[in-house]
Amino acid sequence: MELFRGALGVGADQALEVAVAHAMLRRVSRGESGPAVRVYRPGARVVAFGRRDTLLPGFPGAVRAVRDAGFTPVLRAPGGRAVAYTERSLVVDHVGTDPGYLAGMDERFEGYAELWAGVLRNHGVGARVGAVPGEYCPGAHSVNARGRVKLVGTAQRMVRGAWLFSAVAIFDDAEVLRPLLTDVYRHLDLPFDDDSVGSVAAESPGVSLDDFEAEVVAAYDERFGLVPTLLADDLLAKAGELTDDHRI
Repeated sequence: MELFRGALGVGADQALEVAVAHAMLRRVSRGESGPAVRVYRPGARVVAFGRRDTLLPGFPGAVRAVRDAGFTPVLRAPGGRAVAYTERSLVVDHVGTDPGYLAGMDERFEGYAELWAGVLRNHGVGARVGAVPGEYCPGAHSVNARGRVKLVGTAQRMVRGAWLFSAVAIFDDAEVLRPLLTDVYRHLDLPFDDDSVGSVAAESPGVSLDDFEAEVVAAYDERFGLVPTLLADDLLAKAGELTDDHRI
C-alpha cells in the first residue's frame, strides 16, 4: 500500500492540504489507484469544520473566532463536527476500496481505533476506545485516555467503490485548543467541555512526536505493508481542482 508522508509545507494552502484526502478518495473510487495512507503534521494551526456545522446559525461567528485566534478554517473531507489541531498534531488519511481491508464502516472504526489505542498503550497511556463526556466532534470510536480526555478523533467518508478513514491525534498544545474549541462550540451552540481535550504529550511526557509518528507508521506497515511514495503531480492537480470545496 502506498505511503504518502509529510505536509505540503509551511505556509501551504490549508484548503489544499485537506483536499489531498478528497483527491485520494476520488482516485480510488475511479479505479485509478489502490489503497493508500497519508501521514502528516499540519504546517499551520487549523480548525476543520464538518459540513453540518455550516448549516448552523452560529457558523459565521465560529469562523470569526477561528480567524481571530490565528487558526485557518477549512471544511473537512470526512464527516463529523469541528476539530482543531496545530503543528504538534498528527493527521492520518487512509483510503481503500469498498469493501476495504476491514469490511464495513463499523469494523473500520473499531479496527483502526484499536490500532491507535495500541500505539498509545505502548507508551503507558491508559488508552480506551469510546467517547468522553463533552468531547469535540463526539464519536463512539474516539480514542481517549483513562476515560477522561480525548486524544484521537476518527471519522469516515464513503463514496461509490471507496472509503476514507481519517484520524487526528492531538500530540501537544491542548492548552491552546481548549479556549478556541470553547468559543467555536459556543458559537455553534453544541455541547462541549474543555476538560475533555487531552494530549499524548501530557499523558506520556517521555515520548517525542518523531517517535510517536514513527510508531503509527510502523503499526500501519505491520498490518498492510507500506511503500513510501511521493505525492504525484496528477494527485496534487486533482486536489487543486477540489480546493474550493474545502475553503471557507
